[in-house]
Amino acid sequence: MKRIFQSIAYTGLAAVLLTASGCKKDFNNPTAATSTQVLSTAKGLAGVAVGLQRTYANNVANGVADANGLITGETILMNAGNTSEFQFSNGGNAVDGTNALLGNVWSTSHKVIYDANNVINGAAALADKGYASGLIGYATIYKALSIGAVSSFWEKVPDTVGTSTTTFSDRTVGFARAIAAIDKALAAITASPISASFLSDIPAGVDIVNTLNALKARYSLFAGNYAAALAAANAVDLTKKSTLNFEAANPNPIYNSATSTNNLYQPVDSTLGLPVALAPTAGDKRIPFYTLINPTILPRFRLNGFWITATTPIPHYLPGEITLIKAECYARQTVPDLVNALIELNKVVTKKAAADPLGVGADLAPVAPVTTADLLNEIYKNRCIELYHSGLKLEDMRRFGRPNTERKRNLFPYPFRERDSNPNTPADPAF
Repeated sequence: MKRIFQSIAYTGLAAVLLTASGCKKDFNNPTAATSTQVLSTAKGLAGVAVGLQRTYANNVANGVADANGLITGETILMNAGNTSEFQFSNGGNAVDGTNALLGNVWSTSHKVIYDANNVINGAAALADKGYASGLIGYATIYKALSIGAVSSFWEKVPDTVGTSTTTFSDRTVGFARAIAAIDKALAAITASPISASFLSDIPAGVDIVNTLNALKARYSLFAGNYAAALAAANAVDLTKKSTLNFEAANPNPIYNSATSTNNLYQPVDSTLGLPVALAPTAGDKRIPFYTLINPTILPRFRLNGFWITATTPIPHYLPGEITLIKAECYARQTVPDLVNALIELNKVVTKKAAADPLGVGADLAPVAPVTTADLLNEIYKNRCIELYHSGLKLEDMRRFGRPNTERKRNLFPYPFRERDSNPNTPADPAF
C-alpha cells in the first residue's frame, strides 16, 4: 500500500489501541497530532482513510476468514496450541468470551467504524468536493465491511461506538446501517465525482463505486431486501475487480498467518467443507484455484488462490458473488423467476477462469435444477465454492437454513472485555 500517508495514518488518529475495554476506547495518541489537526485537512483525512484499509485487512478480514473457516468446516486446525482457533475447532460452548481473535475482530471493527465516521464527517467540510466524495466513498467501504462483520458474527450490534454504556440492536439493524452509509456515499459521489487527485493518494486496486454497489447488493441480500439487492448487483461492472493490495512490508495477512507457516489452518479437503450431497462436481476448476496438493507432507490440501504469496491481492468482492446474488434474488422473489435465476447461476457454473477478472472459473457443464428448492441448493453450493474462505459462509448457512450439524456455532458470544465494561451487553446465544 502507498506509504505517503504512513506517518499520519499509523501514528496519528488511525493508530489502533486495542487494549481498551469494550466499545469504549481511548482513541487519542498523546504523542501524535491532535485529531483536530489530522481531520482538518484533505491530506490528514486521506492518511486516516488509508489506515482504515490496513487495519481492516490485517484484523477484521483476517479474523473473519479464520473464525468462519473453522466454524463452518472449510478449514481444519493445524496446531491445538492456537487457543482461539482451538475453540473454533471444538465449537459450541468451547467458544467463549475469552476468545482473543473474536475480541480483536470486535474491537478493530468498531475502531474502523469510529475512524471512518471521523473521515466522513471531516470530508463534508472540505471545499474540494471531488476529493471529499472520494474520502467519503473510500472510508464507507471499510465502515460497511466492518459493520457487516459484526452483524454476521453477533446476534446484537452496538448502537454507537466510543461509549461504555451503548445499547444494542438486532444484527439486521447493522446491515441496514451499512446500506444507509453506502447510499450516502453513492449520493455524494453522484453529486461530485471522485477527483483524480484523490485516487492518486490511495492504494492501488480499489474500485470505489463498484465496491460500494457490490456491498450494497451483499448486505441487501442478507437483510432479505431482494429488489434492492438485485438493483445494486446490476449496477456492478462485472468486468472490473477491486482488491486489497499488499507488499513485502505489509504482507497478505492470511498468507502471513496460515499459508506461509502451515501452523494455523488449511483447507479440509476437496469438498471445501460441503456435505456429500452438495460436494463440488468432479472437474470443478475452482478446487485447484483455491487449493494445492502437497503429495509428501500432511496436510495434503493447502491454501492457494488469494493467499498464495505475501503480495497476492484479496478481493473486496468477487464478480461471481454478484452474479450469484442476482440468481438468488430471482429465485427468492414472491413469484420466483426460475428462468432468469438459472441463467445467472449457469453464468457462474460454466464460466472459464480466463473470462473472470480474478481468474475464478468452474468451467463446468450447465446445471438444470427443476424446483425452487433445488435451485437454491445449487446457488448455496456455488456460493460456498466460488466464495471459499471469504468469511461469508456462516451467514449463508443461516440464510439457507442449513442444519446446525453442519456448523460448530451459529452466532458468537460477546467478548468479556465488552461484558465487563458495558452493563447493556446482551446475553450470549445458546449456540
